[in-house]
Amino acid sequence: MFGRRSNEPTPPKRIAPQPAASAPQAAEMKAAAQPRQQAPAAPPKPEPAPEPQRKHSEEYYDVKTTVFNALIDTIDLTQLAKLDSSAAREEIRDIVSEIIQIKNVVMSIAEQEELLEDICNDVLGYGPLEPLLARDDIADIMVNGAATTFIEVGGKVQKTGVRFADNQQLMNICQRIVSQVGRRVDESSPICDARLPDGSRVNVIAPPLAIDGPALTIRKFKKDRLKLEQLVKFGSITPQAKVVLEVIGRVRCNTIISGGTGSGKTTLLNCLTGSIDMDERIITCEDSAELQLQQPHVVRLETRPPNLEGEGEIKMKDLIKNCLRMRPERIIVGEVRGPEAFDLLQAMNTGHDGSMGTLHANSPREALSRLESMIMQGGFQLPVKTIREMICGSVDVIVQASRLRDGSRKITHITEVLGMEEETVTLQNIIVFEITGEDANGKIIGRHRSTGIARPRFWERAEYYGETDRLARALAESEVADSNGNPLGEQNA
Repeated sequence: MFGRRSNEPTPPKRIAPQPAASAPQAAEMKAAAQPRQQAPAAPPKPEPAPEPQRKHSEEYYDVKTTVFNALIDTIDLTQLAKLDSSAAREEIRDIVSEIIQIKNVVMSIAEQEELLEDICNDVLGYGPLEPLLARDDIADIMVNGAATTFIEVGGKVQKTGVRFADNQQLMNICQRIVSQVGRRVDESSPICDARLPDGSRVNVIAPPLAIDGPALTIRKFKKDRLKLEQLVKFGSITPQAKVVLEVIGRVRCNTIISGGTGSGKTTLLNCLTGSIDMDERIITCEDSAELQLQQPHVVRLETRPPNLEGEGEIKMKDLIKNCLRMRPERIIVGEVRGPEAFDLLQAMNTGHDGSMGTLHANSPREALSRLESMIMQGGFQLPVKTIREMICGSVDVIVQASRLRDGSRKITHITEVLGMEEETVTLQNIIVFEITGEDANGKIIGRHRSTGIARPRFWERAEYYGETDRLARALAESEVADSNGNPLGEQNA
């Protein structure tokens, strides 16, 4: 897989001797030994600052190919797979060190250490992706074929020096990732969604659909689950807006989180669920399980793609329907994409208060239009007014998340759904983010402010749960005064 075999001598067999394998056999053996269920035991080296990976010379990759092929001829990967990660990694490092000495490879100590780590990652982990996965400051990893890898750090996309030996190595790593969650990716099924053990979202699109080699996209999640307090530190919301969101989550408002791609919808949904009481039964429905709820009574459900015969597919709509038979107190949908919107609204409107979901939209008003169009996709022959009345009776609050042009992520609207005026849904902004300028470094400057609504529509819910004092205080502190000292209000949206 990594190139030709070397004719130079190799060290004696170390783990259960086996005959030298051909290149295809070696690739097959390596794949069999790599179902990695947990990350390598060796702790990742933290990187102090987000820097692109250093590029290696072609000579480095030639040496790596030679050493890797000698390693495959030296060890029995089937036996290696039976060892725990730490022991297997030490065994590989010992053998590779011997191979380097036997072949008289001239390398600096730093290069040799890097080579040892690279080969361990190739055999036991996700190859060149391991250093990127270990960094907690990276939000996205985008692999565009074997030779090109980009990352997103601090909201900005930058190119790295990471590369794969060839598209076959990249494809093997993609197959290794998706096989862990019972998925597959190949020519007959070239598109796949999966997840890593830490919950990070993975999308793979392979040839022949991807012309320049497999395209792998990983949406990473931080190792430590974010909370609303940390969003305040990041400047995504103010302490007062945090209190409003906590009240919304606790008093069982049906909430839709709206936002564009990469705006932080799933992260915000995770944070919002932190306000749910510990004694509530929660059922989550997702395409790939990535929510990390901390409550003790959580049932996690995941959709399933069709098998080779095109049968056995379980859609989001099926999961939500089944939820209703599982005595849920809250239903949380990772992302609403299609006709399942109708079933979610039905659930919200039939006693499952406090249900939540995310969808793609650029404003609260557009989120309602998206819900309408998704319901119509399901073939429901309902008048538009009926659909809008259903939305008004089901959704209480829309929280809008946005990724601004400087890369920062903000909660730009906390908006409640009031009702209908003729055939128009009436919205009311409670808290909005307004941009006031930008600094010398191009960072956007703005402020979150209350729109002057002293008693939102969910005030009675807050009263029932004893949260009115907190809510009133947060809204009052969020008001921004004009030059005469009068609070700035805002008309209904």
